Amino acid sequence: MAQTYEMNLVKLIEKFRSEEKCRAYLETLRWPDGPVCPRCGCCEGISQIHDRGQFDCDSCRYQFSVTAGTMMHDTKLPLWKWFLAVYMIVESKKGISANQLKRTLNVAYRTAWYLCHRIRKALETPDGLLKGIIEIDGTYIGGEVHGKGTRYTENKKLVIGAVQRDGKIQLKATDPEDDSESTRTVGKFVRANIAKGAMVYTDGAAAYKTVLKDRNRHERVDHAKDEWVRGDVHTNSVEGVWSLFNRSIIGAFHQVSIKHLPAYLDEFEFRFNNRDNPYIFRDAMKELLTAGNVEYKDLVA
Repeated sequence: MAQTYEMNLVKLIEKFRSEEKCRAYLETLRWPDGPVCPRCGCCEGISQIHDRGQFDCDSCRYQFSVTAGTMMHDTKLPLWKWFLAVYMIVESKKGISANQLKRTLNVAYRTAWYLCHRIRKALETPDGLLKGIIEIDGTYIGGEVHGKGTRYTENKKLVIGAVQRDGKIQLKATDPEDDSESTRTVGKFVRANIAKGAMVYTDGAAAYKTVLKDRNRHERVDHAKDEWVRGDVHTNSVEGVWSLFNRSIIGAFHQVSIKHLPAYLDEFEFRFNNRDNPYIFRDAMKELLTAGNVEYKDLVA
């Protein structure tokens, strides 16, 4: 039976056509038991200032709105545009570019770019250790340099990914000093993302054997010898993730800088891990309410 999702574009327009309706929805998500002062934590003696969409705390006299201290703090953009941007980002299988968002929301490119990156930052959520049967693989993300061939990696970034069979993914752009699938690089990724005792399938890279031999069960397929599948041992799932992410770059973003690559990976990871979640829009809005704001100057520094 087809999955029924909580939100679609028609419902979004019908439910959130005014600032008041948007604020009411955010208040329900952030304070299901009533407003709480973000400064002193008091939940009693909170008065509502209806004409300003704000609250007043009788305890510390702090006046605040539902967006205070969140990713939407002090935003000049109407809330309905935030809602539409979040919906388009989490519901688009390959993502959406800042240029497309600029045209859809009728805003400046800088506004759309900043909006996209703030939403991506909010979607940077830890998912815990992967368990069960795991596939791990590394890939280099970046365009080709004319005359250098496809194996040239000086302009690319190593990304390591893990897929839990029929489950979630974890993707990590490696640190600047880690430019190969070395024991150190693989070790840091495995310890941070893979539960001990999990069955791990990889290709024939030597680092995986070294890192996994004492903490995980491990099987390999040797791509160098044209071995791609041996029973249920393969890395096809994680390679499918790379294929989908690369199509996102080619089809939506066209190019991604190394500096901001982790943000695009966070967005893709959230969308993939919530692919069967009928409440993906609601859960994404919750992340925006719990994430602190990011200033434009920090993104372009």
